[in-house]
Amino acid sequence: MNANEVSANVHDHGKVVDQQKNRVQCNYCAKLMSGFSRLRYHLGCVKGDVTPCGEVPENVKELMKTKLLELKRGSLGKEVGTLEYPDLPWKRKWYPSPSAIEHRKLQTTQKAGSDSRKDVQKDTVSENGVTKEVSLPNGRRGSQKVEDHKEREDSSSRQAKKCIGRFFYELGTDLSAATSPSFQRMITAALGCGQIGYKLPSCQELKGWILKEEVKEMQQYVKDVRNSWANTGCSILLDGWMDEKGRNLINVLADCPKGTIYIRSCDISAFIADVDALQFFIEQIIEEVGVENVVQIITYSISDCMAAAGQRLMEKFRTVFWTVSASYCIELMLEKIGMMDPIRGILDKAKAITKFIHSHATVLKLMRNYTSANTLVKPSKIKLAKPFLTLENIVSEKDNLQNMFVSSGWNSLIWASREEGKRVADLVVDPAFWTGAIMVLKATIPLVRVLSWINGSDKPQMGYIYDTMDQAKEAIAKEFKDKKSQYMPFWEVIDEIWNKHLYSPLHSTGYYLNPHFFYSSDFHCDAEVASGILCCIVRMVPDLHVQDVIGLQLDKYLWTEGAFAQGSAFDQRTNIPPVLWWSHYGRQHPEFQRFATRILSQTCDGASRYELKKSLAEKLLMKGRNPIEQQRLSDLIFLHYNLHLQGFKSRLNADIVLEEIDPMDDWIVEEAKESSSQNGDTAWMDLDCEDRTIIEDLVNGRGPSSIQPKVETRS
Repeated sequence: MNANEVSANVHDHGKVVDQQKNRVQCNYCAKLMSGFSRLRYHLGCVKGDVTPCGEVPENVKELMKTKLLELKRGSLGKEVGTLEYPDLPWKRKWYPSPSAIEHRKLQTTQKAGSDSRKDVQKDTVSENGVTKEVSLPNGRRGSQKVEDHKEREDSSSRQAKKCIGRFFYELGTDLSAATSPSFQRMITAALGCGQIGYKLPSCQELKGWILKEEVKEMQQYVKDVRNSWANTGCSILLDGWMDEKGRNLINVLADCPKGTIYIRSCDISAFIADVDALQFFIEQIIEEVGVENVVQIITYSISDCMAAAGQRLMEKFRTVFWTVSASYCIELMLEKIGMMDPIRGILDKAKAITKFIHSHATVLKLMRNYTSANTLVKPSKIKLAKPFLTLENIVSEKDNLQNMFVSSGWNSLIWASREEGKRVADLVVDPAFWTGAIMVLKATIPLVRVLSWINGSDKPQMGYIYDTMDQAKEAIAKEFKDKKSQYMPFWEVIDEIWNKHLYSPLHSTGYYLNPHFFYSSDFHCDAEVASGILCCIVRMVPDLHVQDVIGLQLDKYLWTEGAFAQGSAFDQRTNIPPVLWWSHYGRQHPEFQRFATRILSQTCDGASRYELKKSLAEKLLMKGRNPIEQQRLSDLIFLHYNLHLQGFKSRLNADIVLEEIDPMDDWIVEEAKESSSQNGDTAWMDLDCEDRTIIEDLVNGRGPSSIQPKVETRS
């Protein structure tokens, strides 16, 4: 080796100082380290588990760095085979396709079977599905088959794998479940005869090409939705919660008639109470969506900080409105009404009845015999609606319950002689309880019906929410026979939350622009409605000239002139959605049509109605994951959330009552008492397995007639 040449052997750049402990010393800076492998990183100044050398010559550093690169390429090659394109940087995010692996295996096999002849040989390659013969230069021989994975694999099998992949992505299921023997048996059984040879997608395929193609398709769908915003505008929906680690997290969605899409998930713990930072965060979202596309922001919280941020945003972005989720506000109304002393007392008594009956298998069996196997508790996907739905059900079973508690069957049970049983029996026959229960239902069921409507609506609600809330209030007044002293306490609760949190000028303007209401005989344009439409015109239409044009066109709508006077326009006022009506009959007035379309295309509800799986966002926002895995998880969540949102309308159901009752529901579980061992009261967890099984089956309507209660004798 010449004097100017540098040795590539790392041993020439260090020396062993402790053979037993494998300690070596750098020749340039005298630093000690464990082994020559670490010395190579040290000399190459590659950051990691060892400090870079500050004295190493530049040529030595470059040589060591090159050597490390070669070693890493070799390591990667052992794992996935030789790279198809060896000149690409080894850090490139590259995954070997199944076809590449098969191709390399084929090359190896062919090479092993070749002889030593060195004349030019002919081989076959596939080009666009056509097999051709080509000459290999330099006397090389062998048979090389280049075939794309998509062309080799049967198209129906490939599509089947994509469908299975979409199943996993939509449910947010762990992809390793694809390797479960039970899952494989399920697919085999579902395929039936003749399909036993079908190969299920591997976990790597689900993480690789299947995921990539599904994400690509979803990105196109999201792009199509975004393109529709120029016409309809969109609503930004915020959905926040606190996870078990105490983090304040938020999912951001964008909603329009074309569909609802997922924007991002964020951890806002650091600035949840900082108005300036919260405002800046939401400004970024508005700019990402496009301020020209955003009609309103619907939040999940009535906190002072969130409200202050919303007010500032409306001052900065004049075309954007801020409001709180309609379903959340109505739940607040129900919660506040439920806290009124008379209401709370009735609900507590109703809960005492259901807890007692559901805590004892023999009593539950007897009740189901009297109620034709119906249950008393009505579980709901909307938690705050459950007490009132359950109370409504109890009232509907009044006669059956009263007959039960005076029957010989009841008197034969041990519970009939115990204090708890006597209290419940007396309560069921007490007229004051039933009078109070009916009063509670008069005040709350109209609001529960509004929640059901919002929950089951698959059309934009902006043209209806204003009138719907008015109708709910009128229904409450009517239930109390228009006696102001009786219904006003409930109206005050509704008005307080409506005025402070829920109402937006968009709501009254939607009412005005809905031809179903506007042209009806009972349409009422009060000061709130009139000021609402003027506010929307001024805020949403910055151009003063366009404002004047809309004002003139509004007169045509008001006096039913031009296209608004056509017979078909009159006939369709109540038959088609208001947005569609405007698309048909507002063409002569494009400025007013665009204004009406953007308002009537908006929702009134927040992101919580979509019930996104929050655990996925919580996982995404955990730190410490390597960039490649983080991107893959991000893709999975992007795909899962958007698939879930895409299929939401097909799962819509106006019935907010759930089929199954949670056996730990607080309207079922009897709280443990200190005196339980003395008075015989039984908490759910104190029941034996047989009792718990009987109660679960009875509660959820599984074969009550076939269940034999344990024999109990009166003391």
